[in-house]
Order: sequence, then C-alpha cells, then structure tokens
Amino acid sequence: MSQPDAATVSGSAAEESSAPSEAAKKLAATLGFKEGDYVQELGYDEDIDFDLRDNLEDGIDSDLLTEEDHEVVDGVLLWWRHEDGDLVDGLVDALTNLDEGGSIWLLTPKRGQEGEVNPVEISQAAPTAGLHVTKSADLSPTWLAHRLVARGN
Repeated sequence: MSQPDAATVSGSAAEESSAPSEAAKKLAATLGFKEGDYVQELGYDEDIDFDLRDNLEDGIDSDLLTEEDHEVVDGVLLWWRHEDGDLVDGLVDALTNLDEGGSIWLLTPKRGQEGEVNPVEISQAAPTAGLHVTKSADLSPTWLAHRLVARGN
C-alpha cells in the first residue's frame, strides 16, 4: 500500500521521527484501520478536526484519499453537517469506492455545535442507504463519530 519515501533510510533519525505516535496508532485501531490501509475523506472543510485527521494519517502512515480519488478503499471518513444536504445521498456516495467489509465513519458536529445532525436523522438515513450504525465514539472535542457498515457485515 503506501510506499516509503525514497529518502528514508532504515534506522535513520528521519525514519524514527516519522514513525506513528502511540496516540495515532490507537486512533487508527479504534477506527478499525491499520498502517497501509486506504482511507478516503469526504466532506473536508475548514471546520473539521485537523488533529483527528492528522493523527489518522499518521496512524495509517498515509495521506487520506480525496473525493477525486477512485481507488478501492478500506474505509471512508465522512464529515457531515446538517446543511450538507440529504444524508442518504451522502452515505450512498460514500459507498462508491468502499471495499466489501469496509466501514464508513460518519463524523457530525456535537450537540450545540453549528451544523449538528439529529441522531434520529442518522438512524433513519443509514438503513435507507443499506447501512447500519454499529457504534459511536467520542474522538474529538467538537465532532461525534458513528461507524456504519453494510448490512450483513
């Protein structure tokens, strides 16, 4: 999956300083990802949690793929706000490049934050998109994370 930088030399200080932190590894593991996984990010904007995003990139030792990328991915990080439109459409779009057995992590602003999404909306949209919520996690000061997988996974 991710290729080492050509300038990286085994055992060098540069390699050691670029090793994922324990916090980054823990975050990736909490989300069900590991080093080398491909994760696509959708809904990127200036209001996202950049610390969470950066830690995930460190944990998988790769940049997140963008909306323009069309590779098959192990997971999707979907930032979603109430004003982003129809959640069912957003979830269906998130399935486009998702590998069988992969998961979507729907991140929504927490209660009281601008753009918050009513949990009822998530519970109604997920089955319509062929998904179900398996768990939620509090990974950020301002965003809630909800893991969605295809029915039968």
